[in-house]
Amino acid sequence: MKKKRKFKVGDSLSSYTSGWSFKNISKVFDKHVSKSVPFYEEGHDIITELSTFFLNEKSICYDLGCSTGSLLEKIIKKNSFKKTVNYFGIDIENSMIKECKRRSKGRKNIKFINADLKKIKLKKSDLIICYYTIQFVKPKDRQIIFNKIYNSLNWGGAFIFFEKVRAPDARFQDISVQLYNEYKLKKNYSPASILGKTISLRGVLEPFSSAENFRLLKRAKFKDFMTIMKHISFEGFLAIK
Repeated sequence: MKKKRKFKVGDSLSSYTSGWSFKNISKVFDKHVSKSVPFYEEGHDIITELSTFFLNEKSICYDLGCSTGSLLEKIIKKNSFKKTVNYFGIDIENSMIKECKRRSKGRKNIKFINADLKKIKLKKSDLIICYYTIQFVKPKDRQIIFNKIYNSLNWGGAFIFFEKVRAPDARFQDISVQLYNEYKLKKNYSPASILGKTISLRGVLEPFSSAENFRLLKRAKFKDFMTIMKHISFEGFLAIK
């Protein structure tokens, strides 16, 4: 049997063709993603500020695909005067959930759950966040997730999600890819690791265009939504029920 070829993907991580996984990278995840995604921390800041519009006493907030829980920690700190808000972080990778629990030890108003988004039941909530999560859900399952989120939200509740997005045509897509590769070179990733990461994400990360993300929202019955941040091929969306 031919041995799989392993690729370096940056930050001492390696993977295979179509083999990217979030298993066992929780210790280096924050460093890797903040270098790989433009304005990653600024996206956190926008969501943290937006949370104050939707979280009130006895509200429920979900972070679906919470990774290490760093975004929820910022939201909790921002809304610390609202004592009865309950926070839930959901992630399919158990190693991420273990890291979340380690970091949040002692907090009583936050619960981290190792679960598949397609299977978990969501409580009635006022804020649901997917921060670069949906792009890793198989396209055939995305509408199911959007529908579930819409049905879970209280009237006036918000769904905030950030995604890598495809451009509307081939020329713009080519420009976007080249600009993103140059961005990663400036972050001191080698050409080999950039290519290796691209190959490892093949069939794993499937970006939709902005228009298709809007169609997912519409099919889920959202009527009020807008872009809240945009940088080349990275976009944040806010939808209100």
